[in-house]
Amino acid sequence: MADALLFNPRTYDPTHFDPETRRLLRATVDWFEARGKRKLIEDYRSRAWLADFLEFSAKEKLFATFLTPAAAADGQGEQRWDTARIAALNEIFGFYGLDYWYAWQVTILGLGPVWQSDNAAARTRAAELLSQGEVFAFGLSEKTHGADIYSTDMLLEPDGDGGFLATGSKYYIGNGNAAGLVSVFGRRTDVEGPDGYVFFAADSRHEAYHLVKNVVDSSKFVSEFRLENYPVAAEDVLHTGKAAFDAALNTVNVGKFNLCTASIGICEHAMYEAVTHAHHRILYGRPVTAFPHVRRELTDAYVRLVGMKLFSDRAVDYFRSAGPDDRRYLLFNPMTKMKVTTEGEKVIDLMWDVIAAKGFEKDNYFAQAAIEIRGLPKLEGTVHVNLALILKFMRNHLLDPVSYEPVPTRLDAADDDFLFRQGPARGLGAVRFHDWRTAYDAFAEVPNVARFREQADALCEFVRTAAPDEEQSRDLDLLLAVGQLFALVVHGQLILEQARLTGLDEDVLDELFAVLVRDFSAHAVELHGKDSATEAQQRWALEAVRRPVVDSARSARVWETVESLAGAYEMAL
Repeated sequence: MADALLFNPRTYDPTHFDPETRRLLRATVDWFEARGKRKLIEDYRSRAWLADFLEFSAKEKLFATFLTPAAAADGQGEQRWDTARIAALNEIFGFYGLDYWYAWQVTILGLGPVWQSDNAAARTRAAELLSQGEVFAFGLSEKTHGADIYSTDMLLEPDGDGGFLATGSKYYIGNGNAAGLVSVFGRRTDVEGPDGYVFFAADSRHEAYHLVKNVVDSSKFVSEFRLENYPVAAEDVLHTGKAAFDAALNTVNVGKFNLCTASIGICEHAMYEAVTHAHHRILYGRPVTAFPHVRRELTDAYVRLVGMKLFSDRAVDYFRSAGPDDRRYLLFNPMTKMKVTTEGEKVIDLMWDVIAAKGFEKDNYFAQAAIEIRGLPKLEGTVHVNLALILKFMRNHLLDPVSYEPVPTRLDAADDDFLFRQGPARGLGAVRFHDWRTAYDAFAEVPNVARFREQADALCEFVRTAAPDEEQSRDLDLLLAVGQLFALVVHGQLILEQARLTGLDEDVLDELFAVLVRDFSAHAVELHGKDSATEAQQRWALEAVRRPVVDSARSARVWETVESLAGAYEMAL
């Protein structure tokens, strides 16, 4: 059971992928395992740049194989943009260290504007750089404005020869120290409004590119850089006008999906350490895992992690099946970024409460997991930003479903080319969804799924009869509490869809939904306490509180699965 649900390097064999993908994933695992835990932690603590990792990636053409769309592959049959195998690699990188994942992640972001561009020369150049093992960067955010792209101060002055001279700074730009190509967002000085936006390609090695510093104390090189009269030729321009704005948002749509599986990898490695330590730790003459509160915390951590994996795996299918007439991924994407990553924080916190001081020790992976897990909810838009985003979908999703053909499991070796032709970044309120109730109906006999369904139905009634009015709609504090309730319903839906597709053990599913029932009740109580909540909303909130269905025998069976993780994996020194 444990091996089927959690990534374990000892048993990992991704037979569901094609032979070359399978080889590269296994080779990546073997490279990390051969380096060993001591080297992994030493590099993390010394903030060493990832030169040896990038050398390995270049030798294996790992980034080139996984991140070159088929249209740019020039006949290289194994190269494609395949979200399923990208997700698998995210999980592996997270498992061994977020620094490795970060170099890969910002390469993905840097490639986004290029692969969306009609600039054939730039696309060819990017493919060549990938084949050479180069990394990429995404020059969007700025020190003063953050990711407020309306206010960019990267200015492009026409040079009189059809090109520009770019001057300005970018801040918090990963790989800015080494990127062969940096996709930079700016605006023309001679054109007002949205028509003046420009995305262009820069080279971090150019003399007009000035690296200021690494703004974080980490192996991740999160740079500040400045361009001083950087020459931007016509062949360097990726997008202009509104298309540049759309490319920025659509790139983030692609990139932020990677946060969920990185979070999963971190939690998996930490869980092996935590359960193993707790199981072998003797306190007052008994193993720590003999205490009821410890079993509850570790069991909750385990089922939350299983839920993270189920949701993310199912979201991959919607991402890969998306098209102009099916944009459901635009809800499930911020869900993976917001909900799955915050679940990861909860998983780490639950385990840390159990292992206590052990979680600080420098010779464990857990110490870095406890730090790095905090970053993922805060990257590619804050939790608040993504919660506000998913609220745009709430009414259509809950109350106005339409018919779609069922989305299958998508592990096929296909190129996800729609991600680079998503079109204008607008119209979210018009996106329609299939009936969420179908997933819940399939597990109506599972006690806590049925209990949670009562709460989900209650939320529909809230939207019909007590939804925030016009004035409350400007109260983001209140809206975010509502967003948390809606997020739980969506989270549960995709978990159930994936549980049906994979035949998940019913005990694990029931235990997981007991946690979700408690979560919904907690958020309802939070809504009740909001300053601007009306009497009707307060009344609804208390009526939505439920107690999970308790089954001690079920909990004991799930605990046996958790306990089996003790000693199941430990990274060699």
